[in-house]
Amino acid sequence: MEKKRILIIEDNDDIRESTSEILELANYEVFQAVNGKKGIELAIKHVPDVILCDIMMPELDGYGVLYLLSKREDTELIPFIFITAKTERMEIRKGIEMGADDYLTKPFDDIELLGAIESRLKKKERQKKIYSVNLNKMTNLLEGSQGLDELKKTFDESKVKSFKKKQVIYYEGDAAHTAYLVISGSVKTTKMHEGGKELMTGIYHPESYFGITSLFSGSEYQETAEVLEDAELCFLPRDSVNMLVYKHPDIARKFINILAQNVNDHEEQLLQLAYCSVRKRMAEVLLKLQSTHSSKDSFEISRENLASMAGMASETVSRILTDFKNENLIDKTAGKITILDITSLRRLKN
Repeated sequence: MEKKRILIIEDNDDIRESTSEILELANYEVFQAVNGKKGIELAIKHVPDVILCDIMMPELDGYGVLYLLSKREDTELIPFIFITAKTERMEIRKGIEMGADDYLTKPFDDIELLGAIESRLKKKERQKKIYSVNLNKMTNLLEGSQGLDELKKTFDESKVKSFKKKQVIYYEGDAAHTAYLVISGSVKTTKMHEGGKELMTGIYHPESYFGITSLFSGSEYQETAEVLEDAELCFLPRDSVNMLVYKHPDIARKFINILAQNVNDHEEQLLQLAYCSVRKRMAEVLLKLQSTHSSKDSFEISRENLASMAGMASETVSRILTDFKNENLIDKTAGKITILDITSLRRLKN
């Protein structure tokens, strides 16, 4: 059985050497880097299974290492564990929000170290099994396609990664090299107006694709994607999507249908913003959210996200939700909304 490869990036010689010794005794192949710059070089050269990285280092700190590796297709999904002497929650939170998978606080013992490594490796294996469980759901969009076998192969070779709530997947203007399929959780996309106002352009739930429009329309993402609920995402690289589209016309037609639906949704949203009253727009938004949570009695969404989605001020959202609650159309408790009278909301929408 091939040994799993671990990269340790740590400027403290004693910590780096002792950590390496423990991992080698546990039958891992270990690579060592004395600083962030050297760590990036080794990560690109060896593509390890897990990276352990100190936060505070000269030349390039751990945040810089994580950021640069996350921009490369060959290293962006390597499980990343921060090593830190700082126990402040803000330091840890910053790392997790940037995409780190876990952290170890110095000094840590052998059990903590091995437990963190094994946990990341097991999670990586569980993610691979997601395909066998969800393959029918992921491919029902292309049912009957002659290129279905190719699509399955693409999913098998693609990568799945976990994202935390409020974590940004990509920013508007970033290079568009990947489309995404939501396995679990939810993601929102937003676009920033010149005046600094944020407009939500879409919410994506399991079995939904996003980033496809940007992938086909140019070299940059046209909107920002952020996680609404902890999510598992499947990555579909540009080269793989292009191969499927050019090789299989039937798959191309299906992706064109997705693009056309996205355009229709955005046009409808613009018409709502231009001509509909704020009450009607809010009813439309609530019904859309309810339809994506049809298996649940209620759903959670922040006032700010509702405002962004409906194109109105947060204060207006609060006032309308209070009115809807007083009219027994909805119930609202601690950010959780339950639709009580869907018929009246539909009447209001129409």
